[in-house]
Amino acid sequence: MAAAGADELVVEFAGEDFRVVPGDVFRVGREGDLIIDDNLFLHRHFLTIENVEGLWLLSNVGSRLRATVTDSASRVQAWLAPGARLPLVFASTSVIFSAGATTYELTIHIAEPTFRETQQFDDDDGQSTIGEVPLTPSQRVMILALAEPLLRRDGTGMSELPTSAQAAKRIGWTLTRFNRKLDTVCDKLDRIGVPGMRGGARSYATNRRARLVEHAIAARLVTREDLPLLDRELESQPPVDDEAD
Repeated sequence: MAAAGADELVVEFAGEDFRVVPGDVFRVGREGDLIIDDNLFLHRHFLTIENVEGLWLLSNVGSRLRATVTDSASRVQAWLAPGARLPLVFASTSVIFSAGATTYELTIHIAEPTFRETQQFDDDDGQSTIGEVPLTPSQRVMILALAEPLLRRDGTGMSELPTSAQAAKRIGWTLTRFNRKLDTVCDKLDRIGVPGMRGGARSYATNRRARLVEHAIAARLVTREDLPLLDRELESQPPVDDEAD
């Protein structure tokens, strides 16, 4: 990615860089300055980026979709609902959102961010515990099976969200076992305040999986380095396994 100028912002998506300067209103969606996709589940105009009195703002101008916004180190995470806007204060900000069964990610870079990190506080073992959610090995594998397409992608862009049946087959589980584990993880995240883990809309099943993947990637509950766990889980399973673990 080319470096941003002192007073400009760069949006990175699918290997392309889009420069935004103060005075511009940068539109993201099915149409606009950044045409994400022709996905009919995606708003014609979904997000806008503009500089207001020296501060870059990200706004959700859609009516249905939400976006997960996090800094590059996944220490701060926000859910950008329709009508909401958020100041962009970090040098690098990831924006993850889903439309239908497709998940998208773009990264926003600012040369002179408002927030500058001066010191990082870690545990004695060097691993941060900010936003930590304890997961069992099987819960982590279940999330990995859903997040695999997004994690295997190089850089930003889009990926198709697997169905529960496809994800269960990937790790050698029955659909019953997979859905039971999915319920458990979503309940756990709902209890700590992660939005989107419950709902009653007809598209609830897809929405919940998409929200789980968005949160897991943004909060680094799973990473690309965890992907070998998928093959290990598959190899460890008998041809038929309908027991709970």
